[in-house]
Amino acid sequence: MHGHGLDPLWVKVFLTIHIAAGTMSFVLAPVALATAKGGKQHKRWGMVYLWSMGAVAATAVPMAFFFPVRFLALVAVFSFYLAFAGYRVLRLKDLVRGGRARAIDWIAAIVTLCSSLLLAWLSVYRASSIEVIPLVGVIFGFIGSSAAVRQMLTFVFKPKEKMFWWYGHLGNFIASYIAAWSAFSVVTLGGLLGNTWYVWLWPSMLGVPAVIATTGYYRRKFAPRKPREATA
Repeated sequence: MHGHGLDPLWVKVFLTIHIAAGTMSFVLAPVALATAKGGKQHKRWGMVYLWSMGAVAATAVPMAFFFPVRFLALVAVFSFYLAFAGYRVLRLKDLVRGGRARAIDWIAAIVTLCSSLLLAWLSVYRASSIEVIPLVGVIFGFIGSSAAVRQMLTFVFKPKEKMFWWYGHLGNFIASYIAAWSAFSVVTLGGLLGNTWYVWLWPSMLGVPAVIATTGYYRRKFAPRKPREATA
């Protein structure tokens, strides 16, 4: 690991942007979630969060090869992709009516799939090269690749549920926030608690059930009422 005082200027600039954008994303995600869905404030803060996550990923990748902390670069890719997919699904509502995904959707999903599979492979066969516990790398690789595959499946096999975009929007943005918390946990708590599996995975252990519960709540809320219930 390089000493920050000896780092090149570009690394210092990138690190400053990375920390500022990361801080903004942590603050703004709850703000976006708390504001009225579909309202101006929700859209504004959601977009700022998306761009913040983009800045986090864009600065993490080159820095990860400089330091090197390649694992965090690969995590940054799919944490941004989750936010990106959560945004793009709002533009893909017509998939349910036979619409088509754009080239940018396919490219982003394929890049994320490849980087996530690489993460899983390196975690098993080259664990020392990416500074991560193999189990953690495999789990994160699975999360990233499954997110990308799930998106691509909706491009090919058109969704049947009218509100599929709502579940995708909410679930992907929350999952992106979980991934960001994971990286933040490692950077901050790793020095105190060591490179243990729970430092990496506690955000997922708390967040994944939250995504499932929230999605389930809205599925019940949006479920069509049966005619017998309506006339009862």
